Amino acid sequence: MVGDTIGDFIIRLKNAGAVGKKAVSVPHSKLRQAVADKLVATGYIESAKMEGKKVQKTLAVVLKYENGKHQISGVKRVSKPGRRLYTKVADIHPVKFGQGHMILSTPAGILTNEEAKAKNVGGEQLFIIW
Repeated sequence: MVGDTIGDFIIRLKNAGAVGKKAVSVPHSKLRQAVADKLVATGYIESAKMEGKKVQKTLAVVLKYENGKHQISGVKRVSKPGRRLYTKVADIHPVKFGQGHMILSTPAGILTNEEAKAKNVGGEQLFIIW
């Protein structure tokens, strides 16, 4: 049983890319699906789709490589189960000089830092990816 499902998910993606795997299978949840869809939109993973039925649902994630190099160089979990970190729109800044993204959970859904700034919403900082 994993207590931090988002932390587990992003570390599985990073570790699978580090050893050169083509795909990763993780247990499915609506939050993981939303985060995976956002990672597809930002170009860190190739695709993510649900497989299985009822309790046996999994999320099959196909990793993205460019010139043999994994697109995810690093991840950092910001808000953890023991300490939630929320941010206002005014406090959202570029990550790694614009080379990375911060993924936020907002009232408007799962958004990147640029999308949250454009929609003028703040929220919980889930993680930083570059």
